[in-house]
Amino acid sequence: MNKPLGILAAFVFVAAAAFAAGTYPDISQDQLKQAIADKAVVLLDANGSDSFKEGHIPGAIDFDANRDRLASLLPADKATLIVAYCGGEKCVAYKAAAAAAVNLGYTNVKHFAPGISGWKSSGEPTEPGS
Repeated sequence: MNKPLGILAAFVFVAAAAFAAGTYPDISQDQLKQAIADKAVVLLDANGSDSFKEGHIPGAIDFDANRDRLASLLPADKATLIVAYCGGEKCVAYKAAAAAAVNLGYTNVKHFAPGISGWKSSGEPTEPGS
């Protein structure tokens, strides 16, 4: 195997192992804001429907309410950036949403660790759900 292919194979293996272990790379708030501005991200809010109704990152999908029809809500392009988030740094509810996206074949799944609490505390806007 030539060197570039070996490096690529190693990267794919490491990425697959990370997803299999239930860990997802973090995305910074600045990166997330840019992806939102570029309309280049799908957000999965894993805080539960009550929290979603109170306020979520604009454009997010309520994972709890849409778990069973998630495939129909996500884009056809499996390389689309999908970002899952929940309450904050110690919350792990995002893992179910991220795993659901990976199980549907999405390959660019990340975690916004500050969650909705970090988003709000930094003064970013939220929108109420219905």
